[in-house]
Amino acid sequence: MRRDRGFRQEEAESVRTSLAPGVVNGAITTGAILLFVALGSAAMSNALQHYLGRGEQIDQALVIALLLNIALILIGWRHNRLLLREVDVRAAAEERAHQLAAKDPLTGFLNRRSLAETGAKMFGQATGFEQATGRQTAMALLLLDLDYFKMVNDLHGHATGDALLKAVAREIAEAMPPFAVAARLGGDEFACAFPFDPMLPAQVEQVAEAIVTRLARPFHADGLHLHISASVGIARSDTGCAGFDALMRSADTAMYAAKNAGRNRFAWFDQSMERELKARNDLETELRNAIPNGEIVPYFEQQVDLVSGRITGFEVLARWAHPTRGMISPSVFIPIAEQTGLISDLSMSLMQQAFHAARDWDAGLSLSVNFSPLQFRDAWMAQKVIKVLTETGFPANRLEIEITETALIDNLALTQSIVGSLKNQGVRIALDDFGTGFSALAHLRALPFDHVKIDRSLIMSIERSAESTAIVTAITRLGESLNLPITAEGIEDIRIEERLRMLGCAMGQGHLYGQPMSVANTRRLLAERRLLQKPAAGIAAVSGTDTRRSA
Repeated sequence: MRRDRGFRQEEAESVRTSLAPGVVNGAITTGAILLFVALGSAAMSNALQHYLGRGEQIDQALVIALLLNIALILIGWRHNRLLLREVDVRAAAEERAHQLAAKDPLTGFLNRRSLAETGAKMFGQATGFEQATGRQTAMALLLLDLDYFKMVNDLHGHATGDALLKAVAREIAEAMPPFAVAARLGGDEFACAFPFDPMLPAQVEQVAEAIVTRLARPFHADGLHLHISASVGIARSDTGCAGFDALMRSADTAMYAAKNAGRNRFAWFDQSMERELKARNDLETELRNAIPNGEIVPYFEQQVDLVSGRITGFEVLARWAHPTRGMISPSVFIPIAEQTGLISDLSMSLMQQAFHAARDWDAGLSLSVNFSPLQFRDAWMAQKVIKVLTETGFPANRLEIEITETALIDNLALTQSIVGSLKNQGVRIALDDFGTGFSALAHLRALPFDHVKIDRSLIMSIERSAESTAIVTAITRLGESLNLPITAEGIEDIRIEERLRMLGCAMGQGHLYGQPMSVANTRRLLAERRLLQKPAAGIAAVSGTDTRRSA
């Protein structure tokens, strides 16, 4: 409000400054006109006496004074016109500046500051109307965030992103009731507010559903066919909100709940969301301390040769050894690490621990580390991995980085650059979770992969789904034709293993061969298999013992 008063004071001062020269000029012009009337009267009387032959001479000084007076009037009139034009231009500029201060220049919607002011008034009106009339009324606030917009912006540039935002704004405006206000809060976040009958919440849901449906349709921008969606959070003023700011926080919490529930949907705010958000924030705070404190520890899942049964390596999995909560699954903390930008620090810490643990393992054993697609947005990722390899002394040719196809879609050029740097150091690359989602032959050709891993969902359903069997068969044959070894994830019983072996799948991993193990238990297993390097002799022979006997 102080900024708003300051703006009005500056506007008034500007108007006074603009009008001051006009007042002075007007006074001079008015005086000149009055002088013209007086001089003109005397000059006309003198000229009339002369032409009537009464002997009087025309007063030259009076005529000159009259002409000068006329010139002064003309100059004043012209200057007054220029001043009026300048005032109009300045007023238009000030109006434009006021509009820019109140509205988002890209979409024409209100901006965040204006929404706060307008929303506060609407909130107060809804409350005041109920108190004055006794009739129930409420205010609904919809907060929406575009899903996958950043991907569009990164892939196609800001011009395309801006064109998409304009198209989105048009769709939102079409879905809004005529008495609603809409705002762009910044980036790809929008808000809509309107009063409604609290006994008819379906009216609000219809608006939210219309927005979600409209934004899920394909968009055409800059000649491109673009797909996004929206996550919408809804809050209502009659649920104990103290004011518009509290309503905004509630809608924001609901929006994140919709996004976490799978996106492309809307969600109403309730108190349980607030509790979940607090728990999530507490976990985030603890995670920030857990990474440098070494609480995120590596666990190792066996990878075996399906023909000989021998161990060929391990996939490194993250586990959080929380001091009070016990072991926390990666499905709980990995999404938080990705959302907060902690995923790179977590991966480097995990690799450092795993490399230290595996330095004296048999030289034929590899370590596979799964990287998040978000890490391939970091141009320095390859250098970070190489730094950890150098510091720990772990051979680069024993490391395999697993990449999901999402990383290829997000930013193929940067991913290719990162992979090229790693391959130059001897690091191997695997395409993870193949067979689901965006799987395509083009992705196998995009990078120099060393092998392909079939998604566990296909392997686990191979016994009961003819479609899964057909996909797995096609992938194994494709691997043979491209000379790419195939690893099957999620093998849980002997029949699935036998079937995969018949299909020609080279390697496998899953609970059939044992649960993921801690560093100590993995070391104990390798000692039993004689897969630890002897301190004096160096490298021990690789055991051909079938790991299933120890599972």
